[in-house]
Amino acid sequence: MTTQAETSVVTETPIAPTAPARPDVVYTERTTDARPVGGGQLVRRVIILAFGLIQIVIVLRILLLLLDARAGNAIVSAVLNVSQIFVAPFNGILNTDALVSGGSVFDVAAVVALIGWTILEMVILWAVGIFRRQPA
Repeated sequence: MTTQAETSVVTETPIAPTAPARPDVVYTERTTDARPVGGGQLVRRVIILAFGLIQIVIVLRILLLLLDARAGNAIVSAVLNVSQIFVAPFNGILNTDALVSGGSVFDVAAVVALIGWTILEMVILWAVGIFRRQPA
């Protein structure tokens, strides 16, 4: 589990009460602005976003091939073409890149790619974490 530290800036400004005023109550408006601490946290979030998008595209590829989606469809074709960029480095790692049954295709190379990209994400996040300053 990852814990994230955030800096909060709280400003309180007095406001006029909307209900009848009571002398024992102070009416204030509170605004909180929370931001990640340092550039390291921002870098982590960008890395997680980028790898998350890659993983989503690969999972969509696996599902579309399993469901025997029509490759002539523009959306299906776009997903398959974009995901091929991320799956291509993992083609040929195993003896079988895909298992075919009827029209459905189980893309084994895509599953290996999903695992590979996830491991790469973890290694990069670990490397970024080394250079992160811990508060005293």
